[in-house]
This record gives sequence, structure tokens and C-alpha cells, in this order.
Amino acid sequence: MTTQTVSAPKQSFVFTLAKFRETGIIAFIVLLIVAVSLRSPYFLTLENFRDILMNISILVIVALAQMMVIITRGIDLSVGSMIGLVAMMVAFVIKVNPEMSPVVAVLLGMALGSVLGSFNGFVITVGGVPPIIATLGTLSVYRGLVFLYSQGTWINSFEMPHSFKVISKGTPLGLPNLVIFAIVIAAIIYYFLNYTRPGRDIYAVGSNPDAAQVAGIRVQRVIFMVYVISGLLCGLAGVLWASRFESAQTNTALGFELQTVAASVVGGVNIMGGSGTVTGVLLGGFLLGIITNALTLIRISPFWQLAAQGALILLAVIVDSAILRRLQKTVAAARRAK
Repeated sequence: MTTQTVSAPKQSFVFTLAKFRETGIIAFIVLLIVAVSLRSPYFLTLENFRDILMNISILVIVALAQMMVIITRGIDLSVGSMIGLVAMMVAFVIKVNPEMSPVVAVLLGMALGSVLGSFNGFVITVGGVPPIIATLGTLSVYRGLVFLYSQGTWINSFEMPHSFKVISKGTPLGLPNLVIFAIVIAAIIYYFLNYTRPGRDIYAVGSNPDAAQVAGIRVQRVIFMVYVISGLLCGLAGVLWASRFESAQTNTALGFELQTVAASVVGGVNIMGGSGTVTGVLLGGFLLGIITNALTLIRISPFWQLAAQGALILLAVIVDSAILRRLQKTVAAARRAK
């Protein structure tokens, strides 16, 4: 009786701590906003926060894809190269066919991204190559294809029709289309992960692949699915990137994979798989956007932006590991008490 009385509060505290990450991120964001506002009068303005939302919209879209991959105990290091390749290919098509509908351009980008993501999934599930190795290889392959396809040339703003540029910059609902895209994608993925069988299977596979297999879940199919989704969203991001920056270059989204991993892990996605939320990723992306914007406003070297991202990743992984170890000890103690 005494053991149960003592262990129950401890268990409650640990599980509260595990769920505290999102609240902690919100508190840190508020403190950061207050601190930067005192340093720069230009930070706390509607125009600046509109710019922050524009800057993180593509990051959020791809980070949500990265989240699903990480939940299954994988990682997709090729997201930046997929964005660059799709952006280049769609931009060339738009240059030759300036009358093309923006909807067709978006669908074309998503289709191309799905093909690239399918190849990643095929190499991992059928080829048996570890995700980090497979996507590290396709990172280089897809980036090389950018140079091969473009022959080293760029597509510039004057070569793109106005209808393509407004895909991301139009404001029919008072918000930039780019922000609306991010909100819609986040809502779809939230529903998918929480209210559909395939979405719940993703968590089951990440939590315990062997148990998921015994339960009748086709683990390899689920893993293949998340890489296809990752490619599809990267394809969308590629079109939005070209539209927003009005260009397609050989170095488009170079190194972007680090930011997507940072947004996911800082947002509470367990790097060992099995857990992660859409809300957490949104907060993680917003935090990275605020840090980048703040460092720019207070005239800190851009190199510190990369250092800040790396430090956040390390801190998030350390916190996750500490929480996981504490949870394991609590569960083991509860079992012994029974």
C-alpha cells in the first residue's frame, strides 16, 4: 500500500515532465520575444511576424514530413536535394510553358517529389539499406541531377510568369498563400496521424516494430509510405520555394535538411522514434524562425544561426534521452511494485 502511494506521484510527475516539452517551448518563445523586443524596436511588429511566418512556412511543411519519417525510426537527409531538383525541373517547365496553370505546376511538383520519395522508400525497404545511409546517398544523387538537368544554369525571375509567382505570394484570404499552404498541410497531417489507421500505424511501427509486425501491421509498407509522403511534401515545397524566391538555382535548399531535423527534434519528436506531434513541430519551426530573425535584427553573424540550430538539436536530444531514461526507470519500478 505504501509503495503504491509513493510511486503514483512519481509516475505522475514523470509523465507530466514528458508532456511538458510543448509548454516549455511556448514559455521559451515568449521569453525570447520579450528579450529581443527590448533589444530591437523592429521585432515586435505585424510586418516582422508576417515575414517570420513566410520564412518558416516551407520549413514547417518539410519538417512535418521529416517528423513522420523520424517517428518510424528513420531519417530523410535528402529533403533539401529533392526540393532543389523539383524546383529546378518545374521552373524549366514553367519557362517553356508560361501559360501553364499554377494548379498543374503544384501537382507536377508533388508528382515528381513522390517519385523521388518512392525511390528512397524502395532502397530502404526492398534494398534493406539503413535510412541514414540510403538518404545520404540520394542527397548526393539528387543534387547531382540538379546540375545535370540544368547544365549549371539558373532560372531567374524574369523567366517566370506572374501566375507562378503568386502561388506563394498571393493574399486572397488576407494571409500569404505560403502560410495558408503550411496551415492546411499541418491540419491534414494532424488528422492523418490521429484519426486514421495508417497514421496510427506510423506510431506503432516507431514504438516497437516487432510488436507492430505481430499485430498484423505491414511494417515495410508503412515505412515506404512515410518516404513517399516525404517526397510528395518536398515536391510541394520545391514549387513553393521557386515561386517565393522567383528563381531556381543549383544550390536551392542546400543544407535545408538540418533545419527540418532541428524543427522536428526541438519540437519534441523523439529521435529514437515512436513519438512526436504536429503541434510540437509547428512550435519548433516557429522557434527556429524567431531565432534566425532575431539574430539578423540584432546584427549577429549568420554563422551563429547554424551554431544556434546545432545547439538546439543537442539540447533537445539530451532532454529527450533524460526523459526516456526516467520513464523506463519509473515503468520498471511500477512493475516490480506489482
